[in-house]
Amino acid sequence: MSRIEACFAQLKQQNRAALVTFVTAGDPDYDTAMRIFKGLPAAGADVIELGMPFTDPMADGPAIQLANIRSMKNGQTLAKTLQMVREFRVDNQHTPVVLMGYFNPLHQYGVPRFIEDAKAAGVDGLIIVDLPPEHNSMLCDPAQAAGIDFIRLTTPTTDDVRLPKVLNNSSGFVYYVSVAGVTGTGSATMEHIEEAVARLRRHTQLPVCIGFGIRTPEHAANIARLADGAVVGSAFVDLIEKASRPDQAVDEVLSLCRAIADGVHHARE
Repeated sequence: MSRIEACFAQLKQQNRAALVTFVTAGDPDYDTAMRIFKGLPAAGADVIELGMPFTDPMADGPAIQLANIRSMKNGQTLAKTLQMVREFRVDNQHTPVVLMGYFNPLHQYGVPRFIEDAKAAGVDGLIIVDLPPEHNSMLCDPAQAAGIDFIRLTTPTTDDVRLPKVLNNSSGFVYYVSVAGVTGTGSATMEHIEEAVARLRRHTQLPVCIGFGIRTPEHAANIARLADGAVVGSAFVDLIEKASRPDQAVDEVLSLCRAIADGVHHARE
Protein backbone atom coordinates (compact mmCIF):
# COMPACT_ATOMS: atom_id res chain seq x y z
CA MET A 1 0.00 0.00 0.00
CA SER A 2 1.35 3.42 -0.96
CA ARG A 3 1.66 6.28 1.54
CA ILE A 4 -1.30 8.03 -0.11
CA GLU A 5 -3.50 4.91 0.06
CA ALA A 6 -2.49 4.30 3.68
CA CYS A 7 -3.26 7.91 4.62
CA PHE A 8 -6.78 7.91 3.16
CA ALA A 9 -7.53 4.41 4.48
CA GLN A 10 -6.58 5.49 8.00
CA LEU A 11 -8.64 8.67 7.74
CA LYS A 12 -11.64 6.70 6.46
CA GLN A 13 -11.43 4.46 9.54
CA GLN A 14 -11.42 7.60 11.69
CA ASN A 15 -14.36 9.06 9.69
CA ARG A 16 -12.55 12.26 8.87
CA ALA A 17 -11.36 14.06 5.78
CA ALA A 18 -7.78 14.89 4.84
CA LEU A 19 -6.24 18.33 4.94
CA VAL A 20 -4.11 18.64 1.81
CA THR A 21 -1.80 21.66 1.98
CA PHE A 22 0.01 23.37 -0.89
CA VAL A 23 3.13 25.51 -0.75
CA THR A 24 5.59 26.44 -3.48
CA ALA A 25 9.04 24.86 -3.17
CA GLY A 26 11.68 27.48 -2.32
CA ASP A 27 9.21 30.25 -1.44
CA PRO A 28 10.24 32.76 -0.16
CA ASP A 29 13.68 31.11 0.04
CA TYR A 30 14.97 27.57 0.45
CA ASP A 31 15.55 27.60 4.22
CA THR A 32 12.22 29.23 5.11
CA ALA A 33 10.34 26.96 2.72
CA MET A 34 12.05 23.95 4.30
CA ARG A 35 10.99 25.03 7.80
CA ILE A 36 7.37 25.40 6.63
CA PHE A 37 7.45 22.07 4.77
CA LYS A 38 8.82 20.20 7.81
CA GLY A 39 6.38 21.94 10.16
CA LEU A 40 3.17 21.22 8.23
CA PRO A 41 2.53 17.62 9.44
CA ALA A 42 2.67 18.60 13.13
CA ALA A 43 0.35 21.51 12.28
CA GLY A 44 -2.25 19.05 10.96
CA ALA A 45 -1.46 18.55 7.26
CA ASP A 46 -2.27 15.00 6.15
CA VAL A 47 -0.90 15.31 2.60
CA ILE A 48 1.53 17.96 1.34
CA GLU A 49 1.55 19.26 -2.22
CA LEU A 50 4.83 20.92 -3.12
CA GLY A 51 4.68 23.23 -6.12
CA MET A 52 7.49 22.92 -8.65
CA PRO A 53 8.31 26.51 -9.70
CA PHE A 54 7.81 27.32 -13.37
CA THR A 55 7.89 30.52 -15.43
CA ASP A 56 4.40 30.06 -16.92
CA PRO A 57 2.03 28.53 -14.34
CA MET A 58 -1.11 29.03 -16.40
CA ALA A 59 -3.56 27.37 -13.97
CA ASP A 60 -2.44 29.56 -11.08
CA GLY A 61 -3.72 32.94 -9.96
CA PRO A 62 -1.60 35.95 -8.93
CA ALA A 63 -0.63 34.65 -5.46
CA ILE A 64 0.99 31.42 -6.69
CA GLN A 65 2.39 33.10 -9.81
CA LEU A 66 4.25 35.51 -7.52
CA ALA A 67 5.41 32.61 -5.34
CA ASN A 68 6.91 30.99 -8.45
CA ILE A 69 8.72 34.22 -9.29
CA ARG A 70 10.07 34.66 -5.72
CA SER A 71 11.24 31.07 -5.62
CA MET A 72 13.05 31.10 -8.96
CA LYS A 73 14.58 34.50 -8.20
CA ASN A 74 16.19 32.87 -5.16
CA GLY A 75 17.64 30.07 -7.27
CA GLN A 76 15.08 27.29 -6.81
CA THR A 77 15.40 24.51 -9.39
CA LEU A 78 13.72 21.14 -9.91
CA ALA A 79 16.84 19.48 -8.48
CA LYS A 80 16.53 21.63 -5.33
CA THR A 81 12.84 20.74 -5.05
CA LEU A 82 13.75 17.04 -5.05
CA GLN A 83 16.44 17.85 -2.48
CA MET A 84 13.71 19.37 -0.26
CA VAL A 85 11.80 16.08 -0.38
CA ARG A 86 14.96 14.13 0.49
CA GLU A 87 15.57 16.40 3.49
CA PHE A 88 11.92 16.07 4.57
CA ARG A 89 12.14 12.27 4.44
CA VAL A 90 15.06 12.17 6.91
CA ASP A 91 12.58 12.84 9.73
CA ASN A 92 9.23 11.98 8.15
CA GLN A 93 8.52 8.67 6.46
CA HIS A 94 4.72 8.68 6.67
CA THR A 95 3.29 11.97 5.30
CA PRO A 96 2.50 11.69 1.57
CA VAL A 97 4.26 14.27 -0.62
CA VAL A 98 2.83 15.17 -4.02
CA LEU A 99 4.71 17.34 -6.52
CA MET A 100 2.44 19.69 -8.44
CA GLY A 101 3.35 21.65 -11.52
CA TYR A 102 3.80 21.68 -15.27
CA PHE A 103 5.42 19.33 -17.74
CA ASN A 104 8.06 21.64 -19.23
CA PRO A 105 10.57 21.51 -16.30
CA LEU A 106 10.23 17.71 -16.15
CA HIS A 107 10.77 17.43 -19.88
CA GLN A 108 13.90 19.59 -19.59
CA TYR A 109 15.16 17.53 -16.64
CA GLY A 110 14.52 14.30 -18.56
CA VAL A 111 11.47 12.17 -17.72
CA PRO A 112 13.26 8.86 -16.93
CA ARG A 113 15.81 10.67 -14.76
CA PHE A 114 13.07 12.68 -13.04
CA ILE A 115 11.01 9.59 -12.19
CA GLU A 116 14.07 7.79 -10.83
CA ASP A 117 15.17 10.79 -8.74
CA ALA A 118 11.64 11.56 -7.51
CA LYS A 119 11.10 7.97 -6.39
CA ALA A 120 14.48 7.89 -4.64
CA ALA A 121 13.74 11.21 -2.91
CA GLY A 122 10.45 9.92 -1.48
CA VAL A 123 7.84 11.52 -3.77
CA ASP A 124 4.48 9.74 -3.64
CA GLY A 125 2.46 11.41 -6.36
CA LEU A 126 2.40 13.89 -9.24
CA ILE A 127 -0.17 16.46 -10.34
CA ILE A 128 0.85 17.77 -13.74
CA VAL A 129 -1.66 20.42 -14.74
CA ASP A 130 -0.97 20.58 -18.48
CA LEU A 131 -0.63 16.87 -19.36
CA PRO A 132 -4.03 15.40 -20.34
CA PRO A 133 -4.69 11.64 -20.56
CA GLU A 134 -4.02 11.67 -24.31
CA HIS A 135 -0.33 11.96 -23.31
CA ASN A 136 -0.23 9.21 -20.66
CA SER A 137 2.76 7.56 -22.27
CA MET A 138 4.91 10.69 -21.73
CA LEU A 139 4.80 10.61 -17.92
CA CYS A 140 1.74 9.01 -16.32
CA ASP A 141 2.47 5.42 -17.40
CA PRO A 142 6.19 5.35 -16.51
CA ALA A 143 5.54 7.18 -13.21
CA GLN A 144 2.89 4.68 -12.15
CA ALA A 145 5.12 1.80 -13.23
CA ALA A 146 7.72 3.17 -10.80
CA GLY A 147 5.15 3.36 -7.98
CA ILE A 148 4.40 7.10 -8.15
CA ASP A 149 0.70 7.99 -8.22
CA PHE A 150 -0.58 10.17 -11.04
CA ILE A 151 -3.34 12.39 -9.70
CA ARG A 152 -5.83 13.87 -12.14
CA LEU A 153 -7.53 17.23 -12.05
CA THR A 154 -11.23 17.32 -12.87
CA THR A 155 -13.23 20.53 -13.25
CA PRO A 156 -16.84 21.78 -13.47
CA THR A 157 -16.50 21.56 -17.26
CA THR A 158 -15.38 17.90 -17.31
CA ASP A 159 -18.60 16.27 -18.58
CA ASP A 160 -19.73 12.64 -18.20
CA VAL A 161 -18.37 11.77 -21.64
CA ARG A 162 -14.89 13.12 -20.85
CA LEU A 163 -14.72 12.05 -17.20
CA PRO A 164 -14.00 8.31 -17.68
CA LYS A 165 -11.09 9.16 -19.98
CA VAL A 166 -9.67 11.63 -17.43
CA LEU A 167 -10.03 9.14 -14.57
CA ASN A 168 -8.59 6.20 -16.51
CA ASN A 169 -5.09 5.47 -15.14
CA SER A 170 -5.68 7.99 -12.35
CA SER A 171 -4.38 6.96 -8.94
CA GLY A 172 -3.88 8.28 -5.41
CA PHE A 173 -6.86 10.61 -5.27
CA VAL A 174 -8.94 12.78 -7.59
CA TYR A 175 -8.42 16.54 -7.33
CA TYR A 176 -11.63 18.37 -8.12
CA VAL A 177 -11.04 21.99 -9.16
CA SER A 178 -14.18 23.57 -7.73
CA VAL A 179 -14.21 26.71 -9.86
CA ALA A 180 -13.69 27.27 -13.58
CA GLY A 181 -10.69 29.56 -13.32
CA VAL A 182 -7.28 29.90 -11.71
CA THR A 183 -6.15 29.27 -8.12
CA GLY A 184 -7.12 31.67 -5.37
CA THR A 185 -9.83 33.58 -7.26
CA GLY A 186 -13.20 32.50 -5.85
CA SER A 187 -15.08 29.56 -4.44
CA ALA A 188 -17.98 27.32 -5.40
CA THR A 189 -21.27 26.90 -3.54
CA MET A 190 -21.71 23.90 -1.24
CA GLU A 191 -24.62 22.75 -3.40
CA HIS A 192 -22.37 22.69 -6.46
CA ILE A 193 -19.66 20.79 -4.58
CA GLU A 194 -22.13 18.24 -3.21
CA GLU A 195 -23.38 17.52 -6.74
CA ALA A 196 -19.81 17.32 -8.09
CA VAL A 197 -18.65 14.88 -5.40
CA ALA A 198 -21.69 12.64 -5.98
CA ARG A 199 -21.01 12.63 -9.72
CA LEU A 200 -17.31 11.81 -9.28
CA ARG A 201 -18.13 8.97 -6.90
CA ARG A 202 -20.30 7.39 -9.58
CA HIS A 203 -17.18 7.19 -11.76
CA THR A 204 -14.34 6.33 -9.35
CA GLN A 205 -13.50 4.56 -6.09
CA LEU A 206 -10.61 6.96 -5.46
CA PRO A 207 -10.80 9.57 -2.67
CA VAL A 208 -12.13 12.93 -3.89
CA CYS A 209 -10.34 16.10 -2.73
CA ILE A 210 -11.67 19.60 -3.38
CA GLY A 211 -9.43 22.56 -4.10
CA PHE A 212 -9.33 26.17 -5.39
CA GLY A 213 -10.78 28.88 -3.17
CA ILE A 214 -10.66 27.29 0.31
CA ARG A 215 -9.27 29.84 2.75
CA THR A 216 -10.89 29.53 6.19
CA PRO A 217 -11.38 26.81 8.84
CA GLU A 218 -15.17 27.12 8.36
CA HIS A 219 -15.00 26.68 4.59
CA ALA A 220 -12.58 23.76 4.91
CA ALA A 221 -14.89 22.11 7.48
CA ASN A 222 -17.85 22.42 5.11
CA ILE A 223 -15.81 20.75 2.36
CA ALA A 224 -14.66 18.03 4.77
CA ARG A 225 -18.28 17.04 5.45
CA LEU A 226 -18.83 16.34 1.75
CA ALA A 227 -15.50 15.17 0.32
CA ASP A 228 -12.52 13.02 1.31
CA GLY A 229 -10.16 15.97 1.46
CA ALA A 230 -9.87 19.76 1.36
CA VAL A 231 -6.94 21.36 -0.49
CA VAL A 232 -5.65 24.71 0.79
CA GLY A 233 -2.87 26.60 -0.99
CA SER A 234 -3.29 30.28 -1.90
CA ALA A 235 -4.21 31.19 1.70
CA PHE A 236 -0.77 29.98 2.86
CA VAL A 237 1.05 31.51 -0.10
CA ASP A 238 -0.56 34.91 0.65
CA LEU A 239 0.82 34.80 4.21
CA ILE A 240 4.32 34.07 2.90
CA GLU A 241 4.11 37.03 0.51
CA LYS A 242 2.94 39.44 3.23
CA ALA A 243 5.43 38.34 5.90
CA SER A 244 8.16 40.87 6.62
CA ARG A 245 10.63 38.25 7.88
CA PRO A 246 11.13 34.47 7.63
CA ASP A 247 10.04 33.69 11.22
CA GLN A 248 6.76 35.50 10.63
CA ALA A 249 6.11 33.50 7.44
CA VAL A 250 6.74 30.20 9.24
CA ASP A 251 4.66 31.09 12.29
CA GLU A 252 1.68 32.44 10.37
CA VAL A 253 1.50 29.58 7.85
CA LEU A 254 1.70 26.92 10.56
CA SER A 255 -0.79 28.80 12.75
CA LEU A 256 -3.33 28.98 9.91
CA CYS A 257 -2.65 25.31 9.10
CA ARG A 258 -3.47 24.34 12.70
CA ALA A 259 -6.73 26.33 12.61
CA ILE A 260 -7.83 24.85 9.27
CA ALA A 261 -6.80 21.33 10.36
CA ASP A 262 -8.94 21.73 13.46
CA GLY A 263 -11.90 22.62 11.26
CA VAL A 264 -11.31 19.71 8.87
CA HIS A 265 -10.58 17.10 11.51
CA HIS A 266 -13.66 17.87 13.64
CA ALA A 267 -16.07 18.59 10.78
CA ARG A 268 -17.98 15.29 11.00
CA GLU A 269 -18.35 15.11 14.78
